[in-house]
Amino acid sequence: MYRPVVEYTRNVPNKLTVALISTYPPRECGIATFTRDLNFSLNLESPWIETFVVAITDDGARYPYGTEVRWELYQNDPASYREIAQALNDAGVDVVNIQHEFGIFGGEWGEYVLDLMERVDAPIVTTLHTVLPNPLPITRNIIRNIVRLSDAVVVMLPSAAKILLESYGITSDHKIFVIPHGVPTPSLTPPLEAKRQLGLLGREVITTFGLISSGKGIEDVIEALPQVRAKHPKVLYLILGQTHPNVLRREGEAYRNSLVRRVQDLGLEENVRFDNRYLREEELALYLSATDIYITPYHNPDQVTSGTLSYALGFNRAIIATPYLYARDLLKDGRGILVPFRSPEAIAEAVLYLLDHPDLRAQLQHNASMLAAQMRWPKVARSYLALFTQMSRERVQPEAS
Repeated sequence: MYRPVVEYTRNVPNKLTVALISTYPPRECGIATFTRDLNFSLNLESPWIETFVVAITDDGARYPYGTEVRWELYQNDPASYREIAQALNDAGVDVVNIQHEFGIFGGEWGEYVLDLMERVDAPIVTTLHTVLPNPLPITRNIIRNIVRLSDAVVVMLPSAAKILLESYGITSDHKIFVIPHGVPTPSLTPPLEAKRQLGLLGREVITTFGLISSGKGIEDVIEALPQVRAKHPKVLYLILGQTHPNVLRREGEAYRNSLVRRVQDLGLEENVRFDNRYLREEELALYLSATDIYITPYHNPDQVTSGTLSYALGFNRAIIATPYLYARDLLKDGRGILVPFRSPEAIAEAVLYLLDHPDLRAQLQHNASMLAAQMRWPKVARSYLALFTQMSRERVQPEAS
């Protein structure tokens, strides 16, 4: 169904210049964080690689990017895509890696990226962060063209590769590679010490983190808490993260405010805590170290990746999730508990079971750690290095659509 990535050998000097096209910190975006971690890990793993970033900048924004950002691609300016393609050609890069998500590129459903891809001379490796199982005709066409113009396409799950073949009519399965979402190698603070530092001693801590928007299902956890609190009065649900910038522009804080109102209606002020910030990595690590149960109660069954779920798995947490595609793959074989969509009752039951059975929590954490070992950033970076090297040596010519 897809090609294996050849093992990368550190002691073989394969000098490569790789341009990473993506959102990038300090822009607050999960893909920005992913690309930062990938970039950092690539350079740690090989002295033979030179990377730089083409940062996608949204309208009216000015970000104090680091020196690794060589150029900015202005998201909604068609001319910028042509200019960046020419700059990449003039720079003679060996490989271009595009981190793809529909919402970070301009045009209808991000179609402007196709103009850039048409003009780039170097091999293109595209990482698909979203693969919709039932695409609209326009999204199906864009993904088909992205695959056509790419020398390699990376997805993060075998099921995403299957969706490309079955729902998009992709026949060039030799272009598809599966490389998992990277996870950090945490220096875990012992849970009691983390709770002490955060002022949470004596609390059973449930956590959700990430950019907040409707569809995340946070309201379902809030609705479940009265039942949990009846048996565990000190339970605390941490909702960590600011509202998604795109949602904030469209809707303001309507969703967050609705959550706050529901907390007040249910009298849960002592059991729910909001932290409306994009947390620094060390802060997030401390919160996850203090977490007894991590929960992703998303509503979208078709979600094929989740950086936050990957991160929680990387910290070896006991996890509850709804059965969206990524969670089904990641949490199978006893690595977590799946509950039905939009079911506060099932969430309450699962939370209570885990709080009352610490041995099961420990087993879930152990099982999660086994998979997380295969997803650590050094290993993921070596897979990307091998793929970049492979594509620079044996360019696959774009096929006719």
